[in-house]
Parts: sequence; structure tokens; C-alpha cells
Amino acid sequence: MYVVVVGGLLFLAFAYFAFAQAAVARNAGQSAADAAALAAAQDARDELTDGFFEHLGDPVAWPRWLMAEGDFGGGYEAAAAQLAGENDSNLDGPVELTEVNGYPAFTARIETRFTVGDSVIPDTENTRAKADATAVIEPRCEMVGGSDPAKLIEIDCEGSGLWEIDPKDFVEADLPYPKDLFSVHLAE
Repeated sequence: MYVVVVGGLLFLAFAYFAFAQAAVARNAGQSAADAAALAAAQDARDELTDGFFEHLGDPVAWPRWLMAEGDFGGGYEAAAAQLAGENDSNLDGPVELTEVNGYPAFTARIETRFTVGDSVIPDTENTRAKADATAVIEPRCEMVGGSDPAKLIEIDCEGSGLWEIDPKDFVEADLPYPKDLFSVHLAE
């Protein structure tokens, strides 16, 4: 009887250990997905910022870029793949450009390169964790009412204050940083 009870307890201990291994793999996979989605969104945020600066002389175009309505190149895919790789994972399909609350968002799906590991539960040595995450880009600035954007662009940015930009004569070093113009965060 004693041998059966000890054997059962050992089996339960190994089973709990297998569940812990699976939880660790899942958490590592979720961290990789979060990092990949954030990398894609940050790359796109940089593109939005560049587009805003490039179109400062066009009073119709620059507000689109400032409101995160610009066009994205494909660089965000490479940024997501790099961060997934640094977290020992691979992208599981292309990064999906979506919307969350009307703002651009990027969904990354990953699969870990590592498995759950050997355990008393069959087939865990071949099971890889999968996870997904979505990161959102939200504008932090709005145009100040009453300003004439052909002469002086005035934007009020949450967290960094008022910016005055002369569209005909500006120094890039005096322009706001991407983090001043847009916030990037994981969708809830």
C-alpha cells in the first residue's frame, strides 16, 4: 500500500511539474508575442513621424500623418521578426495591420522555437507554445485652434506640451520625438 501511495504522489508531482513547464513556455511565448507586436508598432510610429515631418509644407497632408492616418511600409514586419527571434520564437504568419478604437494596430502571432520539454504527459517534448499580441499607436497631439498651419504649425501634445513649428524654416533637432507625437502600447 505504501509503495502505491508513494508512486501516486510521485506521478502527481511529475504531472504538476509538466504543467509548470507548460506555463513557463506559454509565458515566454506571450512575452515574445508582446515584444514582436510592440516592435512592429514602434517601427510604424517612426514611419508616421517621418511622414509628418516630410509633409509639414502641405497643410492638407500633415494633419493626416499627425492623426496616425499615414501609409505604412513593410518595415514593421522585419522589426517584429527580429524581436520574436531575440525571444527564441518565430512569427507564425505575417504581422496583421488592424484597428483598435479607430487607431492603427499590429497583431503578431508567434510560435516558440523551444518545446515544453519531456514529462510524464505524452507528446510534450514536441509541443511548442503559441501566442499573439496586439499593439496600438495612438496620437498624442492635436492642432491648436485658431493657428494658421501655412505660417506656423502649433500642436499641443499630451505629456510634452506645446510645439510651434515653422513649416518653411525648421531645424530637425528642434522637432518633437516620435514618443512625443504617438504613444505605443499593448491593446487590452
